[in-house]
Amino acid sequence: MVDAGAGSRGARTPHLIDGGIGPVFPVDAVRDSGAVTLGHEVAGVVHTLGPDVRGNGVPGQPVVLQAGQACGECEDCLHRRGTCRQPLTRGVDYDGGWAQYALAREDTPVPLPDHLPFDQAAIIPDAVSTPYAAIVEAGDVRPAEAVGIWGAGGIGAHGIRVARLAGAAPIIAVDPLPGARERALAFGADLALDPAAPDFTQVVHRSTGGQGLRAAFDFAGVGAARTQATAALGPAGVLVLAGLTPEPLTIGDSVNFCFQAPQIRGHFGSGDDHVDLLIRLVSAGRLDLAPSITAHVPLAEAADAVARLEKKTGDPIRLVLTP
Repeated sequence: MVDAGAGSRGARTPHLIDGGIGPVFPVDAVRDSGAVTLGHEVAGVVHTLGPDVRGNGVPGQPVVLQAGQACGECEDCLHRRGTCRQPLTRGVDYDGGWAQYALAREDTPVPLPDHLPFDQAAIIPDAVSTPYAAIVEAGDVRPAEAVGIWGAGGIGAHGIRVARLAGAAPIIAVDPLPGARERALAFGADLALDPAAPDFTQVVHRSTGGQGLRAAFDFAGVGAARTQATAALGPAGVLVLAGLTPEPLTIGDSVNFCFQAPQIRGHFGSGDDHVDLLIRLVSAGRLDLAPSITAHVPLAEAADAVARLEKKTGDPIRLVLTP
C-alpha cells in the first residue's frame, strides 16, 4: 500500500521512503543490514503456518495484518499493562509487505470476511484505524461537537469520515490544495477551508457559533497547521497531534492559552481492537472505503507509484500494490 500525505505550502511532511522518518526500535535484522522492506498496510491470504503457531488462521484464510506489534520486552509488556512503550511498526522497524510474501507474528493477522475486498481491507490498519483512534479515543469526540481536521490526504480524509460517523458537527476540513478540499466535502466535511484564506478565523468563529472547536486534529504533520489549529480551539478544547513532524509546536499567546485551558495530546497508531472493529463496520456497510482506492499498481512498479504520490498525479488517496 502506498499512501498520499496531506498537502502543504512551503513544507514537506517527512516520510520513511525519503529518509525523513527512520526506524525507532529496529529489530536486529534491520539494525544489522540498515535496510527494511517497506509496507505497513497489508492484506492477503495465509500461505503457511510456522511451527508451534498458536494464533488464529489456517492456510487459505484471508487476513489483514496489524500495522505494528508490541515489543513484548518493555516493562509495560512484561507486566501486561496494555500499552507498549517500544511499539514496532511494520515496514519501519521490521520488514513489511512490499513483497510477494510477508512474515507475520502469530498475534498480528486479523481474519477477514470473504466478501471484503483485499484493497479496502489493507488500508484499515493505519489509514483508517489511526484517525479512528485519534478521533474517538484521543479526541473523545461526541455527537454535535465541532471538530477541525487539518490535512485531507490519505489519513485526514478518513478522519473526516470517522468524525461524521461519530456524529461531529460541524466538521471543518483545512487543506491548502483545492483538490483535497473538494475531496473533504465529498467525504463528509461541512466546510473545507484554505488555511491561507484571509477570513479563515472569522469563518471558523461563525460556523461554530462563536465557541471555537471542541477538538482539532493535525493529520498534516506541518508546524503551521498545528499553530493555526491551536488558535482555533474553544475553551477546554483538545488538539490531537497525529501527523508526524520534527517541527516545534508554537503557542503564540500563552496567557490566553492558560486562560482557555485547552489540552494538547500526542497520538500514534491505534489499538489491535480498532482494526477488528473497523472490519466489522466496513463489512456492515457503515464505512465505504471503495472511494479511497485510487488505483492498483503492480509491485514491480512501486517506484512509479511513489513518484505519482510525490507529484500528486491524479490526486491519489491510496495506491494499492499488487504482487
